[in-house]
Amino acid sequence: MRRHTIGQFAQGSHDPTLLIDGQDLWRATYTPDGSATLRIADAFGPEPQATTFGDGADWLASRALDIIGTRDTVPEIEAHHVQVRDAQRAFGALRLGASQTVYHELLPAVLGQRITGLEAHRQWRALVRTYGSPAPGPRADLICPPDPQRLAEIPYHALHSLGIERKRADTLRHVATRFEFLSRVTESHIAIHEKTMRLETISGVGPWTSAVAGGLAFGDPDALLIGDFHVKNTVAYALTGAIRGTDDEMIATLHPYSGQRHRVVRWLQLAGWRAPARGPRRRNVSIARL
Repeated sequence: MRRHTIGQFAQGSHDPTLLIDGQDLWRATYTPDGSATLRIADAFGPEPQATTFGDGADWLASRALDIIGTRDTVPEIEAHHVQVRDAQRAFGALRLGASQTVYHELLPAVLGQRITGLEAHRQWRALVRTYGSPAPGPRADLICPPDPQRLAEIPYHALHSLGIERKRADTLRHVATRFEFLSRVTESHIAIHEKTMRLETISGVGPWTSAVAGGLAFGDPDALLIGDFHVKNTVAYALTGAIRGTDDEMIATLHPYSGQRHRVVRWLQLAGWRAPARGPRRRNVSIARL
């Protein structure tokens, strides 16, 4: 089951910040103390062991196993739909990982605003490989996300060449300039969902972006992706049989699961629920050469 937990943190199959090598998980990230690399040996086994490297090694060490869901407590969730009940039986107590590195999670979330997942993953790879730094430790094939100070100073035309238009480029820089704020939110003792909501105080970060990042960084079990093209349709098709749905309908349908809506949606996704495609696929048009 940990593969389902860890899999959410990979930004595509070639994420330069994450590597699964056999039973070991490797991740390069950025902490309040600087860059760091996490290795979890036997990440999918009964006795995972964490080792950390870099300036942020000590900060990351005390949180190292959170990413595989070791601190997540799965409550008993009453299934109000047979589809949820079947997914619970198939996938059990689905634990949500919490990386605790919200800066890291916000960057690809911002890139994912209003473009396809494939294009967002391509831009994430390009951003990290162009402006990231070599990961500390023994893995030369890992790269850390861009240093926030460096990212804040990158001119728009440089990000444009990666296919990132001005609005998302500005939001990336806003995230970078609020790095200390993000660190304080992470360390605070407020409720997890409140942490997620506070991300929306950053210019350009709305409910969708905050939910994507909060679900991963904090393990927010109620981080519902309002504004997502697919999720509302997945919920509609799985729980009502409708091929398409709205955000308001999704919120109403998932009301019995308030507080655990992200976990319930993940159960449905793992069970294979996906609304049938209708109409032509959206064409990817890169702005990099414009």
